[in-house]
Amino acid sequence: MAAPCRRMASRSLLQFLSCFSRTAVGNAGFRQFSSTSVCRATLMTQSVTARARSPWTLMAAVCLQRFPVISADCTPIEQQFRQMMRQMELEKSLLSDHELRLLEDAERMSRKQADDYDSDEDDDLGDQEIVLAQDLEDSWEQKLKSFQPTPRVTADTDEDLTSLERCLADSLFLLAEQQVGEGKLWLLPQTRWQDGETLRQTAERALASLPAAGLKATFLGNAPCGVYKYKLPKAARTESTVGTKVFFFKAVLSDSGPPAAPNAPLLWAKKSELQRYLKPSYMMAVDRFILGL
Repeated sequence: MAAPCRRMASRSLLQFLSCFSRTAVGNAGFRQFSSTSVCRATLMTQSVTARARSPWTLMAAVCLQRFPVISADCTPIEQQFRQMMRQMELEKSLLSDHELRLLEDAERMSRKQADDYDSDEDDDLGDQEIVLAQDLEDSWEQKLKSFQPTPRVTADTDEDLTSLERCLADSLFLLAEQQVGEGKLWLLPQTRWQDGETLRQTAERALASLPAAGLKATFLGNAPCGVYKYKLPKAARTESTVGTKVFFFKAVLSDSGPPAAPNAPLLWAKKSELQRYLKPSYMMAVDRFILGL
């Protein structure tokens, strides 16, 4: 008996666990385990412990963007290029049906004036009224004069930062006035992370908790596009709370829903207007992933 005991004692712990998992005891109802499962359980325990001891408060924010509704005004060089392309298309294109009809009417009128016109051509039309192409152009010009296009810029709406209909040729970003400490700041909509949810779910909850509940957005991915962290004042720090980390998620407005109340703590700002409301350090973190399209 001494020799087998010495051989078993010389085996490593890994070999002993492997042998133990294949014994009849495991077949009797005990869960089999290996070194891999033991390591995985150890790593999970360490991860949960580290997360529980993290001195940082986690938050998620959503960068909600409304894309331009109308095309932007062309720059001078773009206008010159567009005019050149139109001229090239005009020179190389074929005549349209209306232009061919104008030529036919002009030829018919010239033959009438030269007494080289066959009246049987009019008999083929019967009692149908003859409408010349020039008459059609005159009627179209009258309709064009009465047409009033919708203005691209409305001064009253563009100055209303709470209106989603402002600055239709620019991208707009949603800001919300939120309580931070003892004061209120304009920030991207954010809320605190809760156990059992992903950071994206936290960002979706931040958007759903706004007064304008009719906003519907499409989130672009499950990973954050940026992060901003700040430390609390030394007088307010504790061993369990040092500061806050805010993870940003990008989203695109898909449906505006009913308009928000005039006194709602929300505003839609262009990229060039964000620096008026955001703190410099916060603006620096946001400017890294915001595109002024």
